[in-house]
Formats: sequence, structure tokens, C-alpha cells
Amino acid sequence: MKLYRLLTGVDDAAFCHKVSLALSKGWELAGSPAYAFDAKEGVMKCAQPVTKIVEGKDYDPAMKLGEQ
Repeated sequence: MKLYRLLTGVDDAAFCHKVSLALSKGWELAGSPAYAFDAKEGVMKCAQPVTKIVEGKDYDPAMKLGEQ
């Protein structure tokens, strides 16, 4: 099965670490990142889609994608 996640957060080192952790767990980048200014908080926010192939499991909406 192919899983999809959209990682989001403030555009800072913590977000880069979040993406790096996902990549180290076998997730792959799935397109370009997106950036938007959050006027209420006064910060740039970003999003990065990632996907991962998981063999031998069926999709279940209750699964925690970050643990796959």
C-alpha cells in the first residue's frame, strides 16, 4: 500500500528536522514544498508532501501514519 502524509509547520530548523526524520524512516518526497505567510502569527509556514510504500499491510484509517 502507498501512504501519504503532508508535513506542515513553521519554516524553521524544527520543520527541516521533521522532514529529515520522515526521510530517515523511508518516506519519500512527493512534490515540491509549499510556503505561505501566516499574517496572524507573523511567520512563514511550509508544507511538504511525502509518500511511503508499506508491504504486507492493508490501509486502516485508524493507523498512525508517522509510526509506519
